[in-house]
Amino acid sequence: MNISKVICRPTPTRPSVDLSGGQLNTDLLMSPRPSREKVVVILGATGTGKSKLSIDIASRFPAEIINSDKMQFYQGLDVVTNKITEAEKCGIPHHLMGTVDPDEDFTAEKFCEVAALAIGMIGARGQLPIIAGGSNSYIEALIPSYDNYYQLRSVYDCCFLWVDVDMPVLHKFVSDRVDRMVQKGLVDEVREMFDPNADYSRGVRRAIGVPELDLYFRTEKYLSRSARDHVLGEAIEEIKNNTCKLACRQLEKIHRLRDVKGWKLHRLDATEVFKKRGEEADRAWEELVAGLGGEIVAEFLYNNVDLLGGRGFTYDHPLSGIRFPRTIIETAVAASTR
Repeated sequence: MNISKVICRPTPTRPSVDLSGGQLNTDLLMSPRPSREKVVVILGATGTGKSKLSIDIASRFPAEIINSDKMQFYQGLDVVTNKITEAEKCGIPHHLMGTVDPDEDFTAEKFCEVAALAIGMIGARGQLPIIAGGSNSYIEALIPSYDNYYQLRSVYDCCFLWVDVDMPVLHKFVSDRVDRMVQKGLVDEVREMFDPNADYSRGVRRAIGVPELDLYFRTEKYLSRSARDHVLGEAIEEIKNNTCKLACRQLEKIHRLRDVKGWKLHRLDATEVFKKRGEEADRAWEELVAGLGGEIVAEFLYNNVDLLGGRGFTYDHPLSGIRFPRTIIETAVAASTR
């Protein structure tokens, strides 16, 4: 699924969380404010459009995005890990995207520490933190966790958006996406960092698409062309199968968070979007996912203001330049003149 640039807005560059040197300056973490602040969390299996929705939401409200995909934390392998491009970010600040050394073991505990810092910095700038990514175990670790500096749910109200797609439809999409990734240079990208002594249990080498190509790289120079093509084809099929298995595991995890943990998830069914193409798909996405998701977030942020009928319209404040849903501005103006 492509990210439309129609809704992109220019956004001033914000400093991202700096992990250089492997140390965090926890003095930057803001002390909890007396009033509860807001965080939006976007969940979903791989390929469902979480990044696209996060950008759509951040284009409707003053927001910054925190990546929670554990393979996208790492530097390199942009094709393999499906990182969005700078153009696709639409100028919206992204944090924890391609900042970690590829050989580091970036644990859920480390993610919680850095995400807490990012949330505090974003909130201090008056922006809405949006956490988006497929590593649900990392999100689960963040939501109820606390340390000496931070306890998320004691300070922040959380709104959970779940982008869902029927599995047969999603499996076809992610399989086709692997083919597109191969066309974009997946094999050469992995070859550049191939190491026969590499540990596939650490760092970015855990990403689907890396260990599956190990046999191909070890044997390609000894094989005939037809044999090489066969081994490569099997590796690509394994990448597709493992991606589909990942999607199933992620969906099971989301169901557990909802049904066992009791998380209130707003399900956005994007299945019909994936059955369409071109402008029809764009319209379906706006109606079924981005528009509805925007309404849910607006109600969450602005105390259940009714936004039905105001989907997609924005108001540019003449002083701040911050864009708010038009119905919110009109409601506030009407209330002030009564």
